[in-house]
Amino acid sequence: MAAIEIIFWMSNDLRNRILWLVLFSIAMGFLETAVVVYLRELYYPNGFSFPLTVMDQRVGIIELLREAATVIMLSGVGVLAGRSFNQRFAFFLVAFAIWDIFYYVFLKLLIDWPESFFTWDILFLIPVPWIGPVLAPCLICLAMLLLAFVMIYRELTHPNIGLNGREWLLLVAGSLVVVASWTSDFLAYSSNKGPAVADTSLTLLSTYVPQTYNWYVFSAGECILLATVFFFWRRTS
Repeated sequence: MAAIEIIFWMSNDLRNRILWLVLFSIAMGFLETAVVVYLRELYYPNGFSFPLTVMDQRVGIIELLREAATVIMLSGVGVLAGRSFNQRFAFFLVAFAIWDIFYYVFLKLLIDWPESFFTWDILFLIPVPWIGPVLAPCLICLAMLLLAFVMIYRELTHPNIGLNGREWLLLVAGSLVVVASWTSDFLAYSSNKGPAVADTSLTLLSTYVPQTYNWYVFSAGECILLATVFFFWRRTS
């Protein structure tokens, strides 16, 4: 019912901006998938698995820059599509979440990967590798979409009402806890091998095999993020 209501109250301009934002994000998801398919053909002809194949240093640097460029592009389209800070932030969340979800959708359609939601994946490389089961980023993307939906909905009836200080603090804290769940195991492993800095992280990945994922830490972070949505919704009701 709320989804129908928000569409009803949207202006044609807002609907068109959201439509193009979604289409752009899906297209970026396919582009990301295409790059990863090419990389796997080159480095993992027998199938992707840990430990990772060591990349040439030049290629590794390019891959890091590509990831940074992706975040800049998703941020940029959110800024361009939004008309206020709240809209821009919400649209960035929408773009990022849809891009990431469709990245996995297209991987499944094109190369039948991942095998399950619990398949290990390398999620990000900056500043250190983020590693976790596929389900984890998918759940975060759903939380991002929920927060974006609530912010857009509130913007229609209460312009310029955004997250307050407490809610921003919860949002940042929850995000850091989730990132810790993705990086802590690799950092613990690297501490026994040497400093986990940019010029050694990719090399360390050539010997690192994830064993268990700390779902308790992840769940704590996810709950904090959902609490952010709840507090914002209740305060602006």
